[in-house]
Amino acid sequence: MEQTDLDTTVLDDRLAAAKQASYRLARATTAEKDAALEQVSSLLRARAVDIVSANELDLEAGRASGLAEGLLDRLTLDVRRITSIADAVLEVIGLTDPIGETLSGRTLPSGVRIDQVRVPLGVVGAIYEARPNVTIDIAVLALKSGNAVVLRGGSAAEHTNRVLIDVLRDALDAVGLPAEAVQTVDDFGRAGARHLMQARDYVDVLIPRGSAGLIRAVVDEARVPVIETGAGVVHMFLDESAPEQWAVDLVHNAKVQRPSVCNALETLLVHRDAAERLLPSVIDRLEASGVTVHADERVRALRPEALPVTDEDWATEHMSLDISVGIVDSLDDALAHIRRYSTKHTESIITNDLGNAERFLNEVDAAAVMVNASTRFTDGAEFGFGAEVGISTQKLHARGPMGLPELTSTKWIVRGAGHVRA
Repeated sequence: MEQTDLDTTVLDDRLAAAKQASYRLARATTAEKDAALEQVSSLLRARAVDIVSANELDLEAGRASGLAEGLLDRLTLDVRRITSIADAVLEVIGLTDPIGETLSGRTLPSGVRIDQVRVPLGVVGAIYEARPNVTIDIAVLALKSGNAVVLRGGSAAEHTNRVLIDVLRDALDAVGLPAEAVQTVDDFGRAGARHLMQARDYVDVLIPRGSAGLIRAVVDEARVPVIETGAGVVHMFLDESAPEQWAVDLVHNAKVQRPSVCNALETLLVHRDAAERLLPSVIDRLEASGVTVHADERVRALRPEALPVTDEDWATEHMSLDISVGIVDSLDDALAHIRRYSTKHTESIITNDLGNAERFLNEVDAAAVMVNASTRFTDGAEFGFGAEVGISTQKLHARGPMGLPELTSTKWIVRGAGHVRA
């Protein structure tokens, strides 16, 4: 259970231990780090029953507290999902270790040699909600890139995360790397999370993953540098040239395949000249899968049974089988709507018009902008990263799905032979 009184001495000891462990990880070889990840994958499979049992306690508590279905889905770990996570850990082993990579270099006229190389960030803090898979994703990517990690996974997943953190620490210990490289502040509750946000002496960067409210709170309160990940109010625009079958399949996949995730479709915009041609079959397919349509007046003229859409709906990440649908007069109107409501996560256009496609790609401001593809592709695993730390919606340091390179910084290595500056 969460502690109500914050013992800053104990908490700072943990953060200091993570900092100390980060020095060892920074010089760990690729072979050492990969051996630890092999142990993580193996222990996930070996302890799957324990993980599921702990997860059932969290799910039971979540249902009792009225946790939304979308959050319950994110919270759930069954044997299939655990196996998938374990497989993803092995994929990370196959990725190139970024540490030590030379990004640029040259010899100066003076004879001094300079090289810019990748180095770990140091200690990565993460604050997230009801997503126990994130515990493994973030920790594994942090470890592979030579970073220690401090996790705050939230009370909704406290039993599951406790078992997963034991897996991570035991895996490190088994290969001779410091278990202290993985720390948690979950047992300190919200006070521990706030302390983590302020811990500039120990934590080098903080990554929040979760609701818009959680991310905003971290950005507003943190003194530690933050890489901002964003909620996904994701749009898809069907222009006047969109092929009907593409429209039906892509809208359905983007909304229905897994509605609780951040790259799921939340708002569908349709050009007025394509509305009568496309909307009947698109909405029929959605409704057949249990989707509730929230529509503007022009859509409701075609589908009177749809619920009236509100301004709040346009701005909402539903994380459920709900979608907001509107008809627009032009590409310009679609772009204006997206600019107003986008969280700068993922936006997609379905079109056979090359000019419209290029305008959309150039003018939409988002981490991922797509043409004729489901928004569900915005994902670290799909992009070939093995896993992801999160999807950054900011513009500095990292943007889009964050893999190994995004958990590194750089330093300049300068080599001379008694050189002095003239």
